[in-house]
Amino acid sequence: MIYKFKSKAAGDLLMTGPVGDQLLRIIGKDVTAQGIIEVAAMARAVHALEAAVAEDESRLAQIKGETNIGNPDPIDADPVTLRQHVWPLIEMMKRAQAAGDAIVWGV
Repeated sequence: MIYKFKSKAAGDLLMTGPVGDQLLRIIGKDVTAQGIIEVAAMARAVHALEAAVAEDESRLAQIKGETNIGNPDPIDADPVTLRQHVWPLIEMMKRAQAAGDAIVWGV
């Protein structure tokens, strides 16, 4: 499944199903085939995404530190970080919020 996020204030944003599911859960939305992020909810959603990134980076730093101490082999990790996944959606939200436009998604 592919999510397509749309707003009049920004270009369309495509995400794979698992990434889209994860980001929707982070911002407190139900994982559905269609939905909307209202302008009034965008600041809270951006904050939730930024908090999730901070938590993820802290967790990864701790794992990396523990791995380097106990095991010289690098950890197997997703080569794309949560920060990289959320950045396009955060930018879309900031533009949409400034323009007063909602974001809708569909599959």
